[in-house]
Amino acid sequence: MALPVIIGQLGVFGMNFIDTVMAGRLPERDLALAGLGTGGALWSAVMMLVIGVMMAVQPTVAHLDGAGQREEAAAQTRQALYIALTAAVPFTLVLVFSGAILLAVGVDPTIVPVAQGYLRAIAWGVPAICLVLLLRFFSEGSGHSKPTMFYGLLGAALNVPLNYVLMFGKLGFPALGTVGTGYATAIVLWLQLTMLVLYLRHHHHFRGFKLFRIPEPPNFQVIGDLLKLGLPIGITIFVEGSLFVAAAMLIGRLGAVPSAAHLVAINFAALMFMVPLGLGMATTVRIGNALGRGDPVAARYAGSMGLVVAVVFATLSASFMFLFPEFIVSIYTDDPAVTQLAVSLLFYAALFQLSDGVQICATGCLRGYKDTRVPMVVNVLAFWLVGLTLGYYLTFNAGFGPAGMWIGMIAGLAVAALLLTSRFFATSKRFIAINAVA
Repeated sequence: MALPVIIGQLGVFGMNFIDTVMAGRLPERDLALAGLGTGGALWSAVMMLVIGVMMAVQPTVAHLDGAGQREEAAAQTRQALYIALTAAVPFTLVLVFSGAILLAVGVDPTIVPVAQGYLRAIAWGVPAICLVLLLRFFSEGSGHSKPTMFYGLLGAALNVPLNYVLMFGKLGFPALGTVGTGYATAIVLWLQLTMLVLYLRHHHHFRGFKLFRIPEPPNFQVIGDLLKLGLPIGITIFVEGSLFVAAAMLIGRLGAVPSAAHLVAINFAALMFMVPLGLGMATTVRIGNALGRGDPVAARYAGSMGLVVAVVFATLSASFMFLFPEFIVSIYTDDPAVTQLAVSLLFYAALFQLSDGVQICATGCLRGYKDTRVPMVVNVLAFWLVGLTLGYYLTFNAGFGPAGMWIGMIAGLAVAALLLTSRFFATSKRFIAINAVA
């Protein structure tokens, strides 16, 4: 279950990785990397909120599928369609007016036009990504994760030639730089949506669901139930993501070189993060399906094994960052100033691999139990009260520079990992006890 999700997540993030590497080959590479990093941070912040809200589809479908109610799972997914289409409107507006937002938070004015151009280009793909998320989480909730892998790999494969043509001005197109990256991503998102629709319409696994019926009129009770489940997930993911976004924005105040170095380090750390993230999503489905069929012991076992695998992978990824930082940075840039700072930041990135992997997997476990409100509160305390506050103080008051934000992120992730893992084991134990009494 987890492997296709992980491969798909790596493919999805691979687009961002490819964008960053190719932007490092543009003429004004420091400014291009800084603009892409700052714009990508704002895109990611809104994206995480939308992902979280749409993620309500995943455990909902898993529970109903486990109980044998496939057509009801499809009906609730069609209700979630209204949520996806509504979410696309404010998402697009944020990207269109991104310049004012970035200036308001104090980003270096030389970076803002580059970031704004990138975001206005990628805004054309917003409706597509909202619908991609809807279909993806339906598919994963039904226990079929291969579409995530296919559309992720498709996006990464198409992103390279489209970037090449639009960024560098090939085949008669003008050289658009980072703006071309945005347009390339938007095109890829619509192609991914097309692939998902065709796959889900024709694959035999989905025939019993009858997903592609004409959507029923909005059922506000069902939509409300989905939002009650999804909004806390969205806020939880947004709160975590906002720590990294705030780090990028605040470091953007320090100039192009610190911003570019931060982008290199955080981009590679985020690439490694796709593995525990995909693992957490798969664990959500396994737990939800087990609970739907009335087997809380299997649900606890699935969550425990997910955490074990997350720890193993985090150890491997941290070791790689400790041992080969210069090689990692060389993939992105050969600028001496950026390289020196990025290598030092990768040390901190290695330090938070374990806590980051554990906390996101534990969050996935709790989503399987439809436990979303307490994780939301935990993330607010861990990431904003601890991580962001400490990071800001160390960066701007204690004179640590970019490293201060990274130390703050490490502290916030460690607190979240401890609290969420404890919550999972307490919750799974309670479900087993309730089932034994019943």
